[in-house]
Amino acid sequence: MSRGSFDARSLTPQAQAVVDAGPICDACLGGAFGQLGRGMSNPERGRAVRAALAEAAPPATGTACWVCGGLFGEVEEWARRAVARVADVEFGTYLFGMRPTPRLREVEAYFHERFASEAAEPLRHAFNRSVGKAFEALVGRGTVDFQDPDVSFTVDLVKDDVTVRLASLFLYGRYRKLVRGIPQTHWPCRRCRGRGCPACGGSGKQYPESVEEIVARPFVAAARAAGAHLHGAGREDIDARMLGTGRPFVLEIVSPRVRSLDLKALAGELASEAAGRVEVAELRWVGRDAVAQVKETRATKRYRARVALSAEVDEASLQRALTALVGEIEQRTPQRVAHRRADLVRRRRVHEVQGRVTAPREAEIELVTDGGLYVKELVSGDDGRTNPSLSALLGVPAAVAALDVMRITSSEFPDGESSSMDEPDGVA
Repeated sequence: MSRGSFDARSLTPQAQAVVDAGPICDACLGGAFGQLGRGMSNPERGRAVRAALAEAAPPATGTACWVCGGLFGEVEEWARRAVARVADVEFGTYLFGMRPTPRLREVEAYFHERFASEAAEPLRHAFNRSVGKAFEALVGRGTVDFQDPDVSFTVDLVKDDVTVRLASLFLYGRYRKLVRGIPQTHWPCRRCRGRGCPACGGSGKQYPESVEEIVARPFVAAARAAGAHLHGAGREDIDARMLGTGRPFVLEIVSPRVRSLDLKALAGELASEAAGRVEVAELRWVGRDAVAQVKETRATKRYRARVALSAEVDEASLQRALTALVGEIEQRTPQRVAHRRADLVRRRRVHEVQGRVTAPREAEIELVTDGGLYVKELVSGDDGRTNPSLSALLGVPAAVAALDVMRITSSEFPDGESSSMDEPDGVA
């Protein structure tokens, strides 16, 4: 018999053996042949099988099915419990799963071993589908989604509970950090590691705020979410600004109870609250895969740096050093981040550089490099860990006094490099 057809009479010998094994509900009886008969429910299959076995009858009232233990008789109750859990949650798609008891696992394994059939359907599949249909009928909205549901339920038979997971929302954009002294993400206090202590004033934070917190605040509030995580295309140092076209990021809004957000209005609210410290643009909804896309894309970056020199340098010497700086750079993990980065030698390129002497012991440079190149160490040399370096080429110790990231570009970003933010100014 093909899987698409169902003739209960042809199943009589096997069906009789199933029925003779003990009291069995229509859902479990039909599930023994669940891959047959498109458009039929398992209870309908079970009733058709009983009709073919004229003498067979469903379990008497109060007699539990020996396979599911009466589980399919509780479908409506589990659906009602699920509805109660999302009474104030906005969603369009859903999915049900279940955590069976050890007894149910063992009995089902025995059932499928004793009555082996390619046409049988796993009990959990049948139960999840049944609860989902009952849930949808009760709540009056939503469709099942097996790939990326807005809300996922787990009927936990062990704990006699329904657990709910609300899928994150993912928002792409670019941010500009217009002031220095703000980290990209939340930074726990070094002394108490986030617990709160006198050093951090009980806040648990090393810095009062971060780009992540500033950007997330209005979206978390509007979505009535549990929190948010900012995933950036790299990160600038705390004392560096992010100007120009901004840094690509994905904001993951965790466990949102509201999913229909007005991005334009919330961007305006953010701009008002940020008070000239942080700006965002290019906001759009994206999928979960955009997090990896943003974090793993190797972008080209443009920087502007004010450089402090320990001795006077003339213009000709600076130009010769800048010309020699273009090309491949060998850079060992800088000393300042060695405690949190693997000790490796990385090879990156400086694609172009220009600059000028602005004072006897000061210069301004602008350079385009591969992502992942540490610009401060490119200037200072980091005690020989970066080679070549501007300091070594000049023969004069040099250090970055102020650093701005001006542009981060790659056609692989969700916006394809476009941006409504101002273009960066070149070195005058």
